[in-house]
Amino acid sequence: MLRALAVDDERPSLEELLYLLHADPRIGSVEGAADATEALRRITRALESGPQGPEAVDVVFLDVQMPGLDGLEMARLLTGFARPPLVVFVTAHEDFAVRAFDLKAVDYVLKPVRKERLAEAVRRVAELRGAAPRIPVHEPDPDHIPVELGGVTRFVAVDDITHVEAQGDYARLHTDRGSHLVRIPLSTLEDRWRSRGFVRIHRRHLVALRHIGELRLDAGTVSVLVGGGELQVSRRHTRELRDLLMRRV
Repeated sequence: MLRALAVDDERPSLEELLYLLHADPRIGSVEGAADATEALRRITRALESGPQGPEAVDVVFLDVQMPGLDGLEMARLLTGFARPPLVVFVTAHEDFAVRAFDLKAVDYVLKPVRKERLAEAVRRVAELRGAAPRIPVHEPDPDHIPVELGGVTRFVAVDDITHVEAQGDYARLHTDRGSHLVRIPLSTLEDRWRSRGFVRIHRRHLVALRHIGELRLDAGTVSVLVGGGELQVSRRHTRELRDLLMRRV
């Protein structure tokens, strides 16, 4: 059973999070803290108690934007502890996801928090703590990829994606209607979508051949027009890209 600490300076959000965590059968106990300072005092007691002590904390569900010490700063402090608890960020702001995973966060849950999405975060924590067996999951739909925005999960058609940009452990999917951040490395999407006509053109970019409008050569520099913008092609990928485009023609 996991021992959790929820940290949020907004009382309604904290109470909702505590309610949802109490309802999860994998959570043995959960406490709340209204700010990072209070949470750090609680975690310090937990570390003094030891991993099996009565004060132990396995995971912290942490808001990002708080007065004083914010969630990212608190998580950075925790990385210096000898046996820090795992961290799951729970926030209304998508923009901090890359920085959060640089700090080794287990998950990044967007508000408003959905019960199903929080349960997935708890599952990841439980697996890392050895508190629950792995549960088989269904194979993903090959034609769509789920993305989360403002607590709502949408399914983006793979055929609508013009290109993908690497952002740390994340990838940003670009379509004609906007972009979406997903927690999947670019290399994983490259392997998964190679058969669907996606090709790596740069260490940071994966493009869909069907969406390439032009291939440009200027003073030895190769680029492509895709999704309304121009992307540079690295030298190591130029020949493969030109061959693939010629085969399509």
